[in-house]
Amino acid sequence: MKTINDFNFENKKALIRVDFNVPLNEALEVTDTTRIEAAKPTILKVLEDGGSAVLMSHLGRPKGVEQKFSLKNIADTVSDIIGVQVKFVDNCVGDEVEKAVAELQNGEVLLLENLRFYNEEKAGDKAFAEKLAKNGDIYINDAFGTAHRAHASTAIIAEFFPDDKCFGLLLAKEIESLEKVLGSSEKPVTAILGGSKVSSKITVIENILDKIDHLIIGGGMSFTFIKALGGQIGNSICEDDKQELALSILKQAEEKGVKVHLPVDVVAADAFSNDANTQVVDIYHIPDGWEGLDAGPKTNVGFSFVIAQSKTILWNGPVGVFEMKAFSKGTIELGNAIAEATADGAFSLVGGGDSVAAVKQFGFADKVSYVSTGGGAMLEMLEGKTLPGIEAILN
Repeated sequence: MKTINDFNFENKKALIRVDFNVPLNEALEVTDTTRIEAAKPTILKVLEDGGSAVLMSHLGRPKGVEQKFSLKNIADTVSDIIGVQVKFVDNCVGDEVEKAVAELQNGEVLLLENLRFYNEEKAGDKAFAEKLAKNGDIYINDAFGTAHRAHASTAIIAEFFPDDKCFGLLLAKEIESLEKVLGSSEKPVTAILGGSKVSSKITVIENILDKIDHLIIGGGMSFTFIKALGGQIGNSICEDDKQELALSILKQAEEKGVKVHLPVDVVAADAFSNDANTQVVDIYHIPDGWEGLDAGPKTNVGFSFVIAQSKTILWNGPVGVFEMKAFSKGTIELGNAIAEATADGAFSLVGGGDSVAAVKQFGFADKVSYVSTGGGAMLEMLEGKTLPGIEAILN
């Protein structure tokens, strides 16, 4: 696996695909800088070698050119984080861009305009990729968040750099961390899958059953399993058409010697509201008119016990509606258990939008081994798929 550590960038222009698809408020200010900070080590390595960096990214889902999605809006924030005044050019291909790239001096950084202002980017257009390729001597892919897309800037462009392409430090770390979980000899390996739907995690479960020892199922998706096992789940969320599938997953797990842990009790509420009346009930006997919105105290103890014995931990998805304070305890207790296991030497990987949000909100980000930056890309790797953006560098 070639990374930027295999190259010296002296007098070279590095064309770096970063993932600066960051959230902006109404004043078009960046509200979460995690992704920019994650790209910083790669950019600095290029500059410290004596090279220059040309950054390309998408932002949002623009329909044509829309100023609210211009990367110009984030240029100052990028400058502040990297510690270098970033230059900006309001296009990503063409004469104006080629001129700006030609004038770029060693130690300087140039940010190109939003790739998705061109439909050719998402279409994986080869001619567009070739135009982008003119903007650098060496191509670096450091955008894990889009590695599962066969877009012009993530997969197709690599063809134009047969020997001069590599992974950035962030993307290399993402691949390493996932491989550490999926190929771990540090057992027991525990996967914690939460969130609301079984359907979105089916392929993940089927792919990882051969690689894990324990599977903790929590959150809304657990009710599909409980109902399939004959439980009364009241008004709790459930995918009725996935009950057969839930039973088949349990059977496959049993055949492979994987111990499945389902919640035993829940915090049930009489409305989907922070101010609802609540009671702790057995998960198999949730009263009519009530819905389970968080893991109960016995469940939290049971899950924590399993995590404490684990040497490798994957966490994808919360175990309750943690956005509401009344239903955040299960997810916080889970985070605490993973943090403690990590402190005791376990390797823990957290990924997927909601779990990453929870980890940040409750202060666990620096208490786990690694927090993944790409939700969709991470899920596809867990499903066993080869990601186009990764394959393009390896070929």
